[in-house]
Amino acid sequence: MTVLEQPGSSRNKSSLAGPPPAWRPRVDPAPLLPDAAPYRLLGTDAAGRLDSGLLTRLYAQLVRGRRYNAQATALTRQGRLAVYPSSTGQEACEVAAALALEERDWLFPSYRDTLAAVARGLDPVQALTLLRGDWHNGYDPHEHRIAPLCTPLATQLPHAVGLAHAARLKGDDVVALAMVGDGGTSEGDFHEALNFAALWQAPVVFLVQNNGFAISVPLAKQTAAPSLAHKAVGYGMPGRLVDGNDAPAVHEVLTEAVERARGGGGPTLVEAVTYRIEAHTNADDATRYRADSEVETWRAHDPIALLERELEGRRLLTEEFVGATRDGAEQMAADLRERMNADPVLDPMDLFNHVFAEQTSQLREQAEQLRAELDAEAAGHTEDAAGTDGSAEEARP
Repeated sequence: MTVLEQPGSSRNKSSLAGPPPAWRPRVDPAPLLPDAAPYRLLGTDAAGRLDSGLLTRLYAQLVRGRRYNAQATALTRQGRLAVYPSSTGQEACEVAAALALEERDWLFPSYRDTLAAVARGLDPVQALTLLRGDWHNGYDPHEHRIAPLCTPLATQLPHAVGLAHAARLKGDDVVALAMVGDGGTSEGDFHEALNFAALWQAPVVFLVQNNGFAISVPLAKQTAAPSLAHKAVGYGMPGRLVDGNDAPAVHEVLTEAVERARGGGGPTLVEAVTYRIEAHTNADDATRYRADSEVETWRAHDPIALLERELEGRRLLTEEFVGATRDGAEQMAADLRERMNADPVLDPMDLFNHVFAEQTSQLREQAEQLRAELDAEAAGHTEDAAGTDGSAEEARP
């Protein structure tokens, strides 16, 4: 007979209605639940309260972003980029994420979020340097308050939580906004980040761009949850569901989440429902797992077209404004094209820079080996050049 089976034990008391009080939820789950449908502004009565200045700013950034995506894709086809994960169709999420942050805040992008970094003010060439294969990272993260572009899925999320938590402990008025795709929500880093963020009430916002596919795996084969935003409730934070192609709606939801985090309200998980119009990368054949008709259906819900309708209704889409916006986008693309077509001057020794604050013994050994090989190669070129010059002198009459 075990202790629990002894007479008078709680197991034998049929009058016990349920488990001990420790099971009770720490918070009421109802306010944390997302809306039943994605939040929208464009095409609704609520659009009338939107600031015209914000709408024109969003539109200019969307047009510039679409041109940036097209130019980066062309550079990939020309061999100037090793790979490019396009965000065409998702520009509203990218732009809204950048504009929702203050200068002192931090952006934690994934590999598909180079446009968000550019919209935040990063030089487009620097944003693409990693994808060209020239450098660990093409920019100084501390200067721009943009974490390095993250290629492994979701590993940037715990980093964002750590930075936000550290900022709060130091008394710094800083919010971190971390971006991830729907596929990244299946990674352990995603769940660990949400759990720590909620426990610490860290000032961080998680933006999930649900573009329908984790490479070729549709969302229905990734999760059985009602929505990805519902996952927030399990960790004790609010979940918001928003139309990811409605730029002002995404901007409003993210701005509210950032302000909530800054005010001590803790983290928020935002799911933006959007669509990846282009293939996963230039190495992907999207026709193998989705129909062209599906893509065309989403083209009808294009974020630029949605915003144009609102601007036309307000008579803000003038020829002068549209022309200036397109000219600015073309100038950006021309500058990007010219600079990316120039062969970079690379130093192989840079491989060992900015990996660790203090190099490990293995890295020092590898660096010394590479330096010796480079010196030997340089000496060989010098000898060859000298021999060629000498032969030329001897051949003269």
